Amino acid sequence: MKGRDRVKHYKLTIPGLLPGLNEYVDAERGAKGKYKAAAMKKQAENVIGYMIKTQLRGVRFTRPVVIHYTWIEPNRRRDKDNIAFAKKFIQDSLVHAGVLQNDGWKHIEHFTDDFAVDPKNPRVEVVIEEFEGGNKK
Repeated sequence: MKGRDRVKHYKLTIPGLLPGLNEYVDAERGAKGKYKAAAMKKQAENVIGYMIKTQLRGVRFTRPVVIHYTWIEPNRRRDKDNIAFAKKFIQDSLVHAGVLQNDGWKHIEHFTDDFAVDPKNPRVEVVIEEFEGGNKK
């Protein structure tokens, strides 16, 4: 498939675990409410932002993208939908760093989620690729 070779794609690896939906909701409902949840989001985005700066330096997408997430957990304790909530933090960080222009429908064609277990090296692997035929404006 000749055209496939021309599609830009980049990989980002974020070590460790990101907050899941349950942790975020618990933080919002706690004594410090929205402040604790906001601090949790900011801390996650700081880690993600650092990884973007070191691994995706100078990468900018101007066409729509497809984002493939592989969530690698230390065990199977957290539900998959709880884990994948963290894509919100990742996509916001990609926009903040200028890798993506925005995280709306016009800029992200779709995304996929896969899950694996690695007790010694939990992480999130993110592959971003230009959407083929993605000349939408």
